Amino acid sequence: MVRYHHVTVDAHQPLSEQSDRGHNRWHEAITPIAEVDPGDTVSIETLDAIDGQLAPGSTHEDVASVDLNRVHPLTGPITVNGAEPGDLLEIKLLDIEADPWDNWGFTAQVPNFGFLSDLFPDPYLVNWELLDDYYAESLQIPGVRIPYSPFAGIMGLAPSTSLRETTTAREQALIDQGGTCLPPDVTGAIPGGEIGSQGLRTIPPRETGGNIDIKQLTPGSSLFLPVHQPGALFSTGDVHYAQGDCEACGTAIEMRSVVHLRFRVHKGVAESRNIRFPQFSHDDYFSSSEMAVPRRFYATTGMPIHPDGRNDGENLTLAARNALISMIDHLETRGYDRQQAYAICSVAVDLKVSQVVDVPNFIVSAILPLDIFI
Repeated sequence: MVRYHHVTVDAHQPLSEQSDRGHNRWHEAITPIAEVDPGDTVSIETLDAIDGQLAPGSTHEDVASVDLNRVHPLTGPITVNGAEPGDLLEIKLLDIEADPWDNWGFTAQVPNFGFLSDLFPDPYLVNWELLDDYYAESLQIPGVRIPYSPFAGIMGLAPSTSLRETTTAREQALIDQGGTCLPPDVTGAIPGGEIGSQGLRTIPPRETGGNIDIKQLTPGSSLFLPVHQPGALFSTGDVHYAQGDCEACGTAIEMRSVVHLRFRVHKGVAESRNIRFPQFSHDDYFSSSEMAVPRRFYATTGMPIHPDGRNDGENLTLAARNALISMIDHLETRGYDRQQAYAICSVAVDLKVSQVVDVPNFIVSAILPLDIFI
């Protein structure tokens, strides 16, 4: 018998006031808040990505005080009966409701966060009016209308103890080598205590999914995740009204939401097919056709060449950076200042790897859909 489940949160309270509804770290010992069978329909209410620290009417100055230790309040975990390590969990996205409480979303540029954080040190905020399931508009970026193309930025499963410990060790090794990564930290963690001090941060995606931020995972899509814990222990949050294939400034059009989905368990498939990382599928355009495959666009390109002319061969990060900076320059010619342009890139511009064979200069293209301009 197929059942219907509705997992609720209080959309106007921080996670700390309803810690029995979710978590903001990944750990296998977090207590599940619901139990479902494969085939059941599940509706999950979610908070926004920064846990309600901004609200309609917030300003640029408010962004400067955002506490990143609180990011990604997730609703869950949810036990999927019958799921075992080695299985592949299919999450079928049925529908996403855009902030049914306030019809509000935001795009924030938080200091020291985002792909071009060194070039954009100042806080900046765009407040969006979400026009149901049609468009988002903002008085702060006039002449732009972003079509509704919703997806859950975070869908993930709990790690096993061994995977969590392996992940902690490898990420600490990155930090020791001078890399950028956030180690476990109990500050702001929910739950706290030993779980909070050991739990993995939610910023990076990993083998079990998490903060994948894949804009193609709109309703109608299926996400496939390898199971590492009995019951899978699924959680979701960080839902976006729309996003460019880059989320360059660190945020998309962030919103609260209700996510409707259904689970299916593929027994032993992750183990038998050696599926280590998330996979996904869709049987139709993932968005309106003019946005999924832009009918009209303008593109800039980037190559792994520094401003002083030095080659950093095959460096896709540098190529992407150069493509994005060129797109920001282009948007300035359309009358937007650089922070407006950076925000437009984050919510609408797609970074595409154009080629990775013509060494040393790989190419990344930044594609701006022109139908967003009105």
